[in-house]
Amino acid sequence: MTEPLVSIENLRVSFATEDGSEVPAVRGVSFSLGREKLGIVGESGSGKSLSGRALMGVLPGAARMRADRMRFDGIDLLTASARSRRDLRGSRMAMVLQDPKFSLNPIMRVGLQIVEALRIGARHISARAARTQTLAMLEAVQIRDPERVFDLYPHELSGGMGQRVMIAMMVVREPDLLIADEPTSALDVTVQGQVLSIMDELVTRRGMGLILISHDLNLVSRFCDRVLVMYAGRVLEEIRASDLHAAQHPYTRGLMACLPSIDGPQNPLPVLDRQAAWAED
Repeated sequence: MTEPLVSIENLRVSFATEDGSEVPAVRGVSFSLGREKLGIVGESGSGKSLSGRALMGVLPGAARMRADRMRFDGIDLLTASARSRRDLRGSRMAMVLQDPKFSLNPIMRVGLQIVEALRIGARHISARAARTQTLAMLEAVQIRDPERVFDLYPHELSGGMGQRVMIAMMVVREPDLLIADEPTSALDVTVQGQVLSIMDELVTRRGMGLILISHDLNLVSRFCDRVLVMYAGRVLEEIRASDLHAAQHPYTRGLMACLPSIDGPQNPLPVLDRQAAWAED
């Protein structure tokens, strides 16, 4: 049987307090991922982003992580050296963060930032070849006039264009795994669809695995193959995206019921019910 691209068992992330105790943030999360699109949904604070950052090895310094198993394409990430983890980031694992305004260097032209990301892992590539590959990548994410955009600074980009530049930067080295943390939350609906179409095409054509972290159940149900529903640091339900409408867990059903519908009744949306037992280990 082929080993999955990502395999995580009993992942736990906590933060130390001043009195020496620990506050749990991710509690016993387990999942696997092949070369497919996995959505992780839940409310703010449910542990979605921390789970992705733990996999990438970019947790905050105050975080404490433990897991029974964390493997990426046969590599044991729990025993891998810091240098090995650093070599994986960017080359084989990449993460698109939520807001390009806080992720791009404000005093560096965006094209040079992509060139830098490319040449870090391929030092043999010439500056001319790196520029050519960067322009091709900007064109691949449907940026018009890539020559002009190459020389722009981040503040000169619109939200949608900035997000496309971030995607270009993360996939220019053709990673095997892409983690997208709320990549469309700051974009209007039209641009959301364009950005997701770009990611879908890149993931499908390059045979990548994708983890999409989002609050938007409708978006995830249309875009992903499987969905993990998280609450209070735990996975409450795993379900095929196409079957979200038939979810069994009351929390998932509650999230679905809170989604407004243009064609639905004009009644007030229900209040999401939360049970203490869902947060217990």
